[in-house]
Amino acid sequence: MDGTDTGSDTGHESPQESFRALLHAQRVWDTGGAPLPAFDPATAPDDPLTLFHRWFTQAVAADQPEPHTMTLATTDEQGRPDVRTLMLHDADDHGWHFASHATSRKGRHLAARPEAALGFYWPTQARAVRLRGPVRTAPPRASSADLHARSTGALASALVGRQSEVLASPEELAEASRTAWEQARRAPSTEVPTWTAYILVPDEVEFFQGEEHRRHVRLRYRHPASPSPGTSVRESAWVRELLWP
Repeated sequence: MDGTDTGSDTGHESPQESFRALLHAQRVWDTGGAPLPAFDPATAPDDPLTLFHRWFTQAVAADQPEPHTMTLATTDEQGRPDVRTLMLHDADDHGWHFASHATSRKGRHLAARPEAALGFYWPTQARAVRLRGPVRTAPPRASSADLHARSTGALASALVGRQSEVLASPEELAEASRTAWEQARRAPSTEVPTWTAYILVPDEVEFFQGEEHRRHVRLRYRHPASPSPGTSVRESAWVRELLWP
C-alpha cells in the first residue's frame, strides 16, 4: 500500500477527496463585492511605518476582523522555524511591539536567536505586510507598563504563566485561571517577572496589494545595512524597490 486514500467501491468520495474539493472551492479576498483598493507605489511615503499606520487605519475602516493580530516566526537553537499568532501592541519610531513570557517557547527562541519575522494579512482589502529584523528586549519598566496597560483578563492570563508547558488536565488550568483572575481583580498592580515586551526593529518591510488580474503590487522597504541602535524607523535611510509578484 502506498498510503493513498482511494475511497471505497461505493462511488462516494473519500475523506481526502472531500477535503481537496472543499479546499479548491475556497476563494480569497472576500471584499463583499467592493473593488480592490488601488495602490500606487510611486506615491508611497519614504518610510514603512507611515504606510503601515495608513494601511492599518484603512483595514479597520474596512471592518477587517482583528487587524491587530499577526504571525510571529522565530527559530530555535538548532535553526528550526516556529510560528504562532499573537497581537500587535504598538508600532512606533522604535519598531513593532509585542509581548510574551520570557520563559515561553518564543521567549526562549528570542533569547537564543534575537531575530524574527512578522506577518499581517488583511483579506478585506487583499493586503498583507511582512517584516523581518532583529528583536530587542524592552526594559523591565516598559514590560510592566505594557502588561498593566491592558485588561484584567490579560493580567490574569499572564499570572497563570507556564505558557507552552505540558498541561496535565483541563481542571488544572481551570483552577490556576480562577486563582489568577481573583488576584488580578484584587491586586491589579501585581507584577509578573517573566512578562517581557519585545520590539522588532525591521531591516526589511514588504507591502503586498492584491490585484484581480494577479498583477499584484509588492513594495519593499529595505535597509542597505542594519540600522544603528536607537535609529528612528521613520528617519532611517530606506531603499524602496518593487518585486515581481
